[in-house]
Amino acid sequence: MRKKIVFLLLLVLLIFGGLFAAKFLQINTAMSSRTPPPPPLVTTVSVAQEQWQTQLPAIGSLSPVAGIVLSNEMAGVVTAIHFQSGQAVSTGDLLLELNTSTEQAQLNGLRAAEKLARLKFNRQAALLTKKATSRSSHDEARAELDLAAAAVSSQQSVLDKKIIRAPFDGLIGIRQISLGQYLDKGQAIAPLMSISPILADFTIAERHIAQLAIGQTVQLQVQSYPNEVFQGHIQAINPNIDTNTRALSVRASLENADGKLKPGMFADITLLIAQPNTVLTLPETAVTYNTYGANAYIVMDSSGNKTAEQRSIKTGQRRDGRVEITQGLSANDLVVNEGHIKLRNGIAIHIADSSNDSTL
Repeated sequence: MRKKIVFLLLLVLLIFGGLFAAKFLQINTAMSSRTPPPPPLVTTVSVAQEQWQTQLPAIGSLSPVAGIVLSNEMAGVVTAIHFQSGQAVSTGDLLLELNTSTEQAQLNGLRAAEKLARLKFNRQAALLTKKATSRSSHDEARAELDLAAAAVSSQQSVLDKKIIRAPFDGLIGIRQISLGQYLDKGQAIAPLMSISPILADFTIAERHIAQLAIGQTVQLQVQSYPNEVFQGHIQAINPNIDTNTRALSVRASLENADGKLKPGMFADITLLIAQPNTVLTLPETAVTYNTYGANAYIVMDSSGNKTAEQRSIKTGQRRDGRVEITQGLSANDLVVNEGHIKLRNGIAIHIADSSNDSTL
């Protein structure tokens, strides 16, 4: 009985072993006959040589060369307004008049008193030449004339303060007063700003101070005109560094004849350093990154078989979708531009198109 059981077990094992061996051979045969996957499809680009000028980025804001809020030194009623909101004015232009009837009457009286004092003085001067009056009487007449003239001058200054003129060339903002309105002393009339040229204030980190110089070219962009670059020059550099930020304040001046740039605008500023020099560049799409830094896949050609070799590189400045390559590649090296996902070091590749602007 025991021999029979052993025989049956051996028979079962033999049957299952045969089935397993047959299945194994079937799978192995299928795997051997399977076509290997094709090489990854990539596009390539050559490392280019370009003339780039070293740039130092900064952020800042725009401010007027001169900016004030026009106000009156003397209280009074507005009798005439000689400007419109948004009007360009020149130095000395008449802008506003306040009522001066009372002050003018007082001035007329003082001028009459001055005229009388001058007549008395002239009479005393004539008598003195004839020795018909004393020196003290002549001096008293002279003093009275001086006092009368001073009173006229003082009253004239009061009248002048009731006439508002433009203190400098500029652009008037929105008017804040009306004809016939009573103005208290120092009341706001309208803003006046000189914005051509216009100033750009920004800061530069302490480590870049040696690269700054008066007259240096700056380029500026604002959100309102994203496709336009405005150019100016450094006008002033602060003599001291801010101890809190370790940065230096810099001011640039830019022409603004068309008035596009407005005080208070936020600005992206680029400071141009030294002369343009030759650099190696690649599209940003050709550079990959891992925990060790930047990499590029350079195309290797061995007997017509193309492979991708991963190479560690160092990058520099970026502009207009391109990045500077400072180490790891040479001019005209052919590198993978698109199709990095399936790449690994040494893998065979198939190039779809080697033109610079090709896409997968």
